[in-house]
Amino acid sequence: MMVRIKKMGLASPATQSPPYWTPAGENGRDSDMTHAPPALSRRTLLAGLGGTILVPSLASWTPSPAAAQGRPSLALRAGAGTLALAPGTPTPAWLLSGADEILRFKQGDEIDISLQNDLPVPVALMWRGLGGIARAEPLLGRPPMAAGGKDAFRLPLRHAGTELLDARLLGDGQALPSPARACVVQEAAPPEVDRDEVWLIEDFRLRADGTAIAPGSDPKDAATLFTINGKPTLDLAARINERLRIRIINGCQRSVIALRIEDQEIRVMAMDGQPAEPFLARNSQLVLAPGTRIDAFIDITKPAGTTSGLMLHDGKQARTIGKLVVSGEAPARDRALPPPAPLPSNGLPARLDLKSAQRIDLTIGGAAAAKPEWVKPAGITASAPAFRVKPGRVVVLALTNRDNTAAVFHLHGHPFRLLDRLDDGWKPYWLDTLALEAGQTQRIAFLAEYPGRWGMEAFATAWAAPRLMRWFEVA
Repeated sequence: MMVRIKKMGLASPATQSPPYWTPAGENGRDSDMTHAPPALSRRTLLAGLGGTILVPSLASWTPSPAAAQGRPSLALRAGAGTLALAPGTPTPAWLLSGADEILRFKQGDEIDISLQNDLPVPVALMWRGLGGIARAEPLLGRPPMAAGGKDAFRLPLRHAGTELLDARLLGDGQALPSPARACVVQEAAPPEVDRDEVWLIEDFRLRADGTAIAPGSDPKDAATLFTINGKPTLDLAARINERLRIRIINGCQRSVIALRIEDQEIRVMAMDGQPAEPFLARNSQLVLAPGTRIDAFIDITKPAGTTSGLMLHDGKQARTIGKLVVSGEAPARDRALPPPAPLPSNGLPARLDLKSAQRIDLTIGGAAAAKPEWVKPAGITASAPAFRVKPGRVVVLALTNRDNTAAVFHLHGHPFRLLDRLDDGWKPYWLDTLALEAGQTQRIAFLAEYPGRWGMEAFATAWAAPRLMRWFEVA
């Protein structure tokens, strides 16, 4: 299948063409996911994300004595529990336990975090979107918590944005899967929205008896189940002229997904926790790699009674995972709000010096035996660094996926720009996660701003594929 990708230029947000992915039909015209969802392939999903993006128990927030002085705390317990994935049959899982709510903090908060590990295996917390906190870097800055152990540390939240917390870094091949947790760090000056919603999408592999298997294991005949906020479907009602902020998180273990919200304009405001130049998603559809987060604004302007389906496609089939209904209640206001201004910057550099950048070639994907420089997470501290860089220097990574399947790359601690093909510019958004098609090379650039040792993850988009790691040092 041919894939047509439209490139986003660096013109002003009012004139630039938004990035998008779309499969081409036999007549060469762009096909529409609404009319032909089976035509969307895994290759098309990866083209949209790798070439040019478009792109039950919870951890608790509990007050502490420090919170009375303005510092919140986060008490975590890793332990056995169940999920309601199959009707009438609780599914055993390993959870971060606590109150049943989304984690919400404010930019500038310092959190007192405690972790108790009541699992029979070590646990390493992974916090995607956390800006450059070396002492919280899993495995390299903070050792895994042994079974029965306890840990406590303080974590400053420098960046506002949508983040993802999980204990799955060491989870490949374990006895049970572990779901992820969504975390919201609100801007110091929040934008004007009526509601701030989180859609955390996850995937599970269920056997016929309702039990689930962890990634890194052969799924055999296990069925694939997608959930949104821990449930098979999500129904959301909104009033006319209401503005919704939807934080869409791909918490899947291995699946690249496309999400389409029918008959609604989707304005992308942030990618992977960092503000973007706002743009409208073509055909109201987004592509997200595992770990990707997209903040989107939706202005409800359709008549009362309008129902918009939430369609998810994983490259194999489309399925409905929810609906957005325009209610008959009184409108939120007389008219829709004007187009929003960009979200406030987190202080990332406006420009990157590519001419004097340190340039590194990395090959990703494949089995550990075929590429011994990539190791399983448990062995990363015994491995050699991929490279070292001085603080304040720009790094350009040329990432090449030489395998015959798509792969996902995640950079710890440092957001990056996706470069244009000729290294003559970059896309107007920041990322920390990137998907690459088989055989594809992409170049990314980041400012090595934070001293410390930082991980890089790579894995193929197959359930049984191992999660592999390398690391680099800023010193």
